[in-house]
Amino acid sequence: MQLTKTIILKLDSPDNNLEELLSVFSQGMNYASQIVFANGKPMGSGRIQKATYGHLRNELGLKSQMCCNVARQVAGAYKTLHEQITIKQSEWQLLKFGPMSATFSFERDFGFSKDALSITTLAGRKKYKLQIYKYAERYFDGSWKYLASKLCLHRDGSYYFHLACEKDMPDKKITDASTFMGVDVGINRLAVASTTDKKCIFIAGGEIKNHRDIRSKERRRLQKAGGRYLGTRSSMRVLRNLAGRETRFMTAVNHTVSRRLIEFALENDVSVIGMEDLTGIRERTNVPKEFRCEHSSWAFRQLQNFIEYKAGEAGIAVIYVDPAHTSQTCPRCNHISRNNRTGLAFRCEKCGYETHADRVGAMNIEHRARDWRYILESQGGFVSPPDATRFCT
Repeated sequence: MQLTKTIILKLDSPDNNLEELLSVFSQGMNYASQIVFANGKPMGSGRIQKATYGHLRNELGLKSQMCCNVARQVAGAYKTLHEQITIKQSEWQLLKFGPMSATFSFERDFGFSKDALSITTLAGRKKYKLQIYKYAERYFDGSWKYLASKLCLHRDGSYYFHLACEKDMPDKKITDASTFMGVDVGINRLAVASTTDKKCIFIAGGEIKNHRDIRSKERRRLQKAGGRYLGTRSSMRVLRNLAGRETRFMTAVNHTVSRRLIEFALENDVSVIGMEDLTGIRERTNVPKEFRCEHSSWAFRQLQNFIEYKAGEAGIAVIYVDPAHTSQTCPRCNHISRNNRTGLAFRCEKCGYETHADRVGAMNIEHRARDWRYILESQGGFVSPPDATRFCT
């Protein structure tokens, strides 16, 4: 399987050439976006490139490969929009792009020499010194393949290079796995994991939830500062700062939680991690008004992504299982009932089995992942994750 990572590297001494590049690149994307919007449906990157290349190259002065990257990026954006329209989460609209990022192709638009980044600007090829953090050094050891990457202007005004890279990892045969681990992600308990050997770990989220409640109240107070719909200029500035701070906070928390789960998996010789497929959970669930904010801002998918790529680096396979009734099913007798769970307490009304409700969820996820292994074994074959094993029942 292929492990993909994005490494964020800060440019030490940016200049006006980068600002000009991002501005012109965004103009090119908006020009291409207007053509796709007028077409009334998504277009492939080849068609977009054919329709826009002359203007981008001759009028805007973008280099040849950049014109191709504009077409690919706009085509991808409208493909995503079409997918959202299909599930009725959006409608056909003109997509607009700000001067915040530009895509580069490895060896054509960018390259590396020691701690310097060489990229193609409108003024030609230029070198910029990079801050290579210690954690990022391993991605320059020659074992990683570099992919199309992005130059980005962050909100703090600094320029960063988002380096995308991939590495071939040995495929894991699920039919050879002996120890599985189910991970149940949540709000009150950020994660609960249970292994085939019934070893369990709880990662609490109480302090984090309190922190987010405080931030939520602060946001509501600031939003009311200037009336019902418009806040004062200073309150809106503080709101933007708060949003960025909370995003960074939750990202750091999810990194810590995912790292601890992988350490627990390695300690117990886990071969496969099972998690719930929570796609569309926000649309499928009805949440009381007082809990909607924390539910909508729940970064569960980011946590699952962190677990997935850290597991890949550790040589552990990841599969996703059907989440239906995982917290209402008795792991001992398989009896399903809403009455089995009361808050954080689980007691099977049929066999009397009792334990923590979140642990039950993790146990059932582990059991479903293990069942998938036996299904594959009985069929006489195996499936390498994450492609064909992403959605399992």
